[in-house]
Amino acid sequence: MPSDVVFLLQKLIRIPSVNPDCSPDGDGEAAMADYVQEFLEKIGYSVTQEEVLPGRPNVIARAPHSGNGPDDRPRILLGPHLDTVSIAGMDLDSFGSITDDGKILGRGASDTKGPMASMLQALHNCRDILADLPVAVDFIGFMGEEASQHGSKHFAKNHASEYTFAIAGEPTDLHIVNVTKGSLWATLTATGKAAHASQPEKGDNAILKLARALDKLEQKLTPKLAKFTHPILGHSTVNVGTFHGGKQPNIVPDAAKAQIDIRTTPSLHNDVGAQGLVEQIISKLKLPIKLVNPHANPPMDVPDDNPWIQKLIAANPGTQPVGAPWFSDAAHLNAAGIPAVCIGPGSINQAHTRDEFININDLDAGVVYFENLVRSLG
Repeated sequence: MPSDVVFLLQKLIRIPSVNPDCSPDGDGEAAMADYVQEFLEKIGYSVTQEEVLPGRPNVIARAPHSGNGPDDRPRILLGPHLDTVSIAGMDLDSFGSITDDGKILGRGASDTKGPMASMLQALHNCRDILADLPVAVDFIGFMGEEASQHGSKHFAKNHASEYTFAIAGEPTDLHIVNVTKGSLWATLTATGKAAHASQPEKGDNAILKLARALDKLEQKLTPKLAKFTHPILGHSTVNVGTFHGGKQPNIVPDAAKAQIDIRTTPSLHNDVGAQGLVEQIISKLKLPIKLVNPHANPPMDVPDDNPWIQKLIAANPGTQPVGAPWFSDAAHLNAAGIPAVCIGPGSINQAHTRDEFININDLDAGVVYFENLVRSLG
């Protein structure tokens, strides 16, 4: 028979929680937040929902406490995110189903309802000891991770001083991801002058201006990014991901825009930064483009010898710190002063795929991992 955590994950998968920033008809995190709150309150947690955007809360659950006075124990947190990316193109009838070879299907199975289920089940299994542990193990469900990380940014701004360590729930195959790249997403724009396509010389083609400028920018930017290296992450990189312009073929386009994604190593972040580097090159080459709407996520680099990383290794011998090229809520927690890593069952290779799944064996291993951690604190 399926284990408790399998039933739990099936329930989580079947609660719609698509980030509306990823899909216009996304349901958001409210229903998921309500379910998580009810689950944790049943095992003694004191739970509040802190609205970050209208109808989109973080779940903040404080561990049970056996004392009569204030709970002044050091606090750590288990923090998966409540949202998922779009479900477009997926077989909705399969959500939560189990295959013959032991996989649970559905959006969020690996990213990140699987890690969340393993964390929640581990806390449930340890419910009789949580109040008496010398360390309070809180649970935070972050909204909005799959787009702009509003949830972790809001939480870090308002609660960072309360915590000594954080674990963001992500599918890491139960590796301790303590080093990640950051990112800069930004739009590059060019403007021109509209004219009839039969007389293009009377216009100014914004698409051509932007395309030529992007080529020059990439030629100058790529070797500069290559100089900002990291022994685990490699070097910083750039990708031009989208390009839009014009209205129809017989009009010279008067506007064009492209979106870029720069993955930043700690050395670039601590130097001029990705945005600063791009703006320097645009200015030096006098390129006819502007950088607008930048959105940056910091890299993170928690030392391997951090005491809490060593506690994780001691609780689950054989696990080791590793690096990853992606970013997560943990980076914003680190930037605010909470040492944070990413851990969870499942593979990042399954994240956002049309046939997303997690192996039941991996899910069960996640429960053991987090339960070992919690029990080791006693």
